[in-house]
Formats: sequence, C-alpha cells, structure tokens
Amino acid sequence: MASPAASEVYIIDASDRYRAIEALWHEIGPLPLDGKTVAVKANFNSDDPFPATTHPDMLEAVLGQVRAAGAGTVRLGERSGMGETRAVLKNRGAVDVAARTGAEVVALDGLPPEGWEAVPPDGLHWERGFLIARLFREADVVVQTCCLKTHRFGGHVSLSLKNPVGAVAKRAPGSGYNYMAELHSSPHQRRMIAEINRSFPCDVAIMDATEGFSTGGPERGGLVAPNVILASTDRIALDAAGIALLRRYGSTLEVMQGRIFAMDPIARAAELGIGVRSAEDLRLVALDSESKDLVLDMRRILDETA
Repeated sequence: MASPAASEVYIIDASDRYRAIEALWHEIGPLPLDGKTVAVKANFNSDDPFPATTHPDMLEAVLGQVRAAGAGTVRLGERSGMGETRAVLKNRGAVDVAARTGAEVVALDGLPPEGWEAVPPDGLHWERGFLIARLFREADVVVQTCCLKTHRFGGHVSLSLKNPVGAVAKRAPGSGYNYMAELHSSPHQRRMIAEINRSFPCDVAIMDATEGFSTGGPERGGLVAPNVILASTDRIALDAAGIALLRRYGSTLEVMQGRIFAMDPIARAAELGIGVRSAEDLRLVALDSESKDLVLDMRRILDETA
C-alpha cells in the first residue's frame, strides 16, 4: 500500500523487533558500509525504561544490521540530559549490547574540547551557535533510532528531529556557557531543535513505536501501544508520520492542533532543506498486512492536515 511521493516512510508490525529491523533495513536499501566508520545515535536521555529510552532489543537489532553490512568502526555516541551518561548507558543495557555487537560506547559529555565542532549562529536562533560532537560529523554513515514521545518541557514532540539534542554539548569547554539552558528557556526552542539537524547528518532514522508516550514525556507519560516500527532516510517525513500516529491515538493540544507541516520543528527543518516540505511529498508504505489499517489512518490524518 503506497502512493506517489518524494520520500518514503516504511512501517512494519513490531511483534519481533529483530525481524522488523531486518525487513526495514532491506527495504530502505543496502547501505555501502564495508569498512566504513558508522556513528549511531540512540535515545538515552534519562535512566528510564522504554519508551522513554531505546529498548535494548532495538539497539541490538540496529547494531546487528550495521555489523552485518560490513561496517568497520561502530560508535554509539550519547549525552544524557537527565542523568549521568555512562550510568544511564550501563543501567539501560546499552553498554552490554555494544559489547556483544563490537561497538564502542562514547559518553559525549566526557569529550575533550577537540571532540566538538563549533556551529556558528549565522542564520540560526541560537545566540552563540552550538557545539556538535565531531563523532557524528566525521563518520562515514550516521544511523539513529528514536522513540515515539511527546515532550512536556517545550519541545512538544521528541522524535527523530529532537534526538540530535543529545549530540550537542551541554556546556562550552572553557567558558562554561550552558547551551541547554539557552535551548530550554528560549521561545524558539522548537526551531532551535530543528536547526541542530542542519549540522547533524543522518543516513537512516528508525522510530520504535512499539509503545510510546502520547502525553507527558520525555521520561514518563500516557502510554499508547501502536506496535509498529517506522524507518526512513528523511527525518521530516519520519516525524510527520510519527505525529500522525500520535494524533491517531489522541495526544496533547500542541500535537493535535493545526497542520502537521506548520508545527515549528517540522516547518523550520523543511525551511532548512532537511527533508520533505509537505505531506504530499511523503509516502507511507506498509510492509505487512498487520500495519495496513494503521497506515491508512495515518495517511488520512496527514491528508486532512495537509
């Protein structure tokens, strides 16, 4: 089930995460990873279980596909915003999964100054620009996996466009300037989130919507269980589909009202050329019969708010 479009979002039943990720990976198309450096950005913002953070099975499935595709060096990079990063990664099982799959774990808040690249504020809503981890800038390929969540601290949603906040430094080495304090206090927070993505490359983005938070978030909230996983090479298309999914179950006022492509993070990301610019430019593809009815509902919601 599909319709003509510029970017595709693939959707599959999530009863078996490993099988689902294998099918999604195949559908997106084989990435040429032989001997390449791959950076993986998962979602470990806090020391809370899925869907607040990446499920260990999801991480293992993604790292497994990266390894099976012949990647050389694989690095899992993270900076937790609500907890000490290394403790979060250990407690949430990421360290064990990385060890089993031969991936290196990098706690970004422990990087030396040369581990960060300065992004100037030119044309951005960031007063001083920001620092982004070179690990992602210099990798041959970047893969991310995010969760399906609302965000009660001003982000409204926490999907693939929000995930790279964990690749930005909290403080500037030397001056100690707090980028996260600026982000969370700014009336432009959602636009600033989108702007990070201009400097954060991403070849594949995968959204685990086995369960999600339709209210509250990012670390706790009202639980829904769509039991699907979504994947795309286009972060805007993926997030628009994720918002349609949240609307299908009922969500916060900020998520439910207005045009999806008029929402701040989507609109700003589209303005910056990060992905599709309208609902008409994306296509939802159900990869199995179990997902077909849900995808039809999502398509209807996208079309109604186009």
